Amino acid sequence: PLAEEAIRVVKDKEVRIIPENWENNYFDWMNNIRDWCISRQIWWGHRIPAWYCEECKEVIVSRDTPVQCPKCQSQSLRQDEDVLDTWFSSALWPFSTLGWPDNTEDLQFYYPTSVLVTGFDILFFWVARMIMMGMKFMKAPPFKSVYIHALVRDFQGHKMSKSKGNVVDPLEMTEKYGTDAFRFTLTAFAAQGRDIKFSEARVEGYRHFMNKIWNAARFIIMNLEGSEIVPLRKDTSDLGIAERWILSRLTSVINQVNQSLEEYHFNDAASSLYQFTWHEFCDWYLEMVKPTLYGDDGPSKDSALSTLVYVLETLLRLLHPFMPFITEELWQHISHEGESIYLKPYPDGSEDFTDREAELQMNYIMEAVNGVRSIRGELNLPPSRQFNILIKTTDDQVKQVLFDNMLYLSKLANADNTKIGSNIKKPKGSAFIVSQGMEIYVPLEGLIDIESEIVRLLKVLQKKEDSFVIANKKLLNKEFISKAPKEVVEKGRIKANALYVEIEKLKENIERMQQWQS
Repeated sequence: PLAEEAIRVVKDKEVRIIPENWENNYFDWMNNIRDWCISRQIWWGHRIPAWYCEECKEVIVSRDTPVQCPKCQSQSLRQDEDVLDTWFSSALWPFSTLGWPDNTEDLQFYYPTSVLVTGFDILFFWVARMIMMGMKFMKAPPFKSVYIHALVRDFQGHKMSKSKGNVVDPLEMTEKYGTDAFRFTLTAFAAQGRDIKFSEARVEGYRHFMNKIWNAARFIIMNLEGSEIVPLRKDTSDLGIAERWILSRLTSVINQVNQSLEEYHFNDAASSLYQFTWHEFCDWYLEMVKPTLYGDDGPSKDSALSTLVYVLETLLRLLHPFMPFITEELWQHISHEGESIYLKPYPDGSEDFTDREAELQMNYIMEAVNGVRSIRGELNLPPSRQFNILIKTTDDQVKQVLFDNMLYLSKLANADNTKIGSNIKKPKGSAFIVSQGMEIYVPLEGLIDIESEIVRLLKVLQKKEDSFVIANKKLLNKEFISKAPKEVVEKGRIKANALYVEIEKLKENIERMQQWQS
């Protein structure tokens, strides 16, 4: 009967097991239930409440310690030396800790809980037993969801073991990289159904993410000094495209994060926040807003500051569960209500700033800027080097958007002179790229010697191809593959694949430059 009820509540989705593929494991155990010894011969735990009469051998089971044998009245009693099985004791935890068997206020309020987070290896030993005991004594399951988290392995995928010496000490990681960076790394790794291959390099990478957030916030706080911030209004039609775009994107990321958390896709939530914070908020919006902040247009500056504060405050609340310390510290330095960010409601998207038109227009600007940056990268030109750009487009909407936002375009592309039109001809000897609804030209005269650059790239290509031949030769050697350690073989494959990608990219660049010569 205990197993039958525990099976039913999972089948009826009264208890959800996430990811669902673990349900099969659960049902396999429960449909093949075996007798369960509820005692253990160990020195610690809850001692079994059974006493034996030394005179008449009567067995007494009692909640309170008996004074004498109820059968022969002998006081010579011996308590059982064994303790209750660990899983039996812990199976009672959801309600025994709340005052059960008394119907306390805590029991009424906290039972059942919402979610249990645990590892797959105790799904049957603990989770199933808690469900069975909950159904038996409380007539209701102890929780609504069971989230089975991944197992953290070393970077090679091996299970961590003290004997192997591959255990990662979380205290060392937090000391070296900070608690927030370590927490965010584990969240970003937590894909459903997959074990985690722990990488210290990723922790270091997310420490840079913490620095990015810190520097962005300090930049905003610095620009707030001496300014009176007007709360952002619901009607954003009078704001610039940059403000309307970032607010629209913020609404989108709030919805994405909430949906991911609701579905227990924690890695997706972390990824959405990372992409928005680093690339959209920091790399794009903060760079776009700098000319406004340093300019003389008072109303535009006020609007930009109001938007900056709103987006930063909301973003800090979004990030808080993932990185509680840095977000609390920064939140205390901006305009806020309440004592702690911890007590503030989590953003839920109810303040909807969705603006598809702003996102479409901003996409044109980003396409143009990315096109110029791509050419800059292929020519190996430093970001500080200015040059002329020409943009040909026959799409009137694209042309108008680029004209209206020439300041952003020139600033982000670092262009010396920009021309936009439908009748622009490709100058001879120009680098060019075709992007969404536009063709972008960069005249190369006086900028770079294409012939010399092609010769240089051909030499680099030859060296890469020679290295690839050597690396691939090893991988084609069956004796090497069979005798070399797996990690050495895998390292060789990674190197060969990386060389192949580099070679293909070099060939593309050379081919493109040869086209630019005409």
